[in-house]
Amino acid sequence: MPPIPGSGLAKGLAVTLRTMTKKTVTAQYPDTQPELPPRSRGVIGLFEENCTVCMLCARECPDWCIYIDSHKETVPPAAPGGRERSRNVLDRFAIDFSLCMYCGICIEVCPFDALFWSPEFEYAETDIHELTHERDKLREWMWTVPEPPALDPGAEEPKEIAAARKTADKLATQQAHQAPQAQQSEEGGTP
Repeated sequence: MPPIPGSGLAKGLAVTLRTMTKKTVTAQYPDTQPELPPRSRGVIGLFEENCTVCMLCARECPDWCIYIDSHKETVPPAAPGGRERSRNVLDRFAIDFSLCMYCGICIEVCPFDALFWSPEFEYAETDIHELTHERDKLREWMWTVPEPPALDPGAEEPKEIAAARKTADKLATQQAHQAPQAQQSEEGGTP
C-alpha cells in the first residue's frame, strides 16, 4: 500500500507539538556545574614522583605536544663498596593543550603511572600561547583525578596478588609446622 501523501509531515508536526508542551531542561552552565561521566577526558594530570623521564609519552604522542627536559645526576652507592648510579631528574614537563587531541596515548604508554586523566575542563585562555601548561599546573590537576572504579567483586584476583598470597600462605603453613616441632624439641631435650 503506498504511503499517504503528507504522512511524514504529520509525524514531524506531532513530534514538534509533543516537545513544545514539555518543560525544557537546560542547565545554566556557569551557575550549575555539569555532572560529568566518570571517565570523562578533561586535562592530563602529572604525578611527578612517578615520572622517571623515560620519554615514552613524548615519543608516542602523535601531535608532539609534550615537552620534557631533564638532566642526569649521580647517586652515591647504596652500600659500601658499591658503584655510583646515574638517574634522570625532571627539569621541565609541559603539555601544549592547543595541539593535544586528547587521544590518551601518553597515558596508556606510561609504564610508571605518572599521567592520568582529570575531569577538569575549565582551562580556557584568551591567548593560545597560554595553553602550554607546565608541570606545576599539571601537578595541581593531579589532585582532581577521581579514584579508579572499584573492581568487579566477581572478577578473578590479579595474577600478581594471587601468586603473592600463595607464597604468603605457604610460608605461614611452614612456620605453623616448625613452631610445634621446635617446642617439642625444647621440651624433650630438657632434663
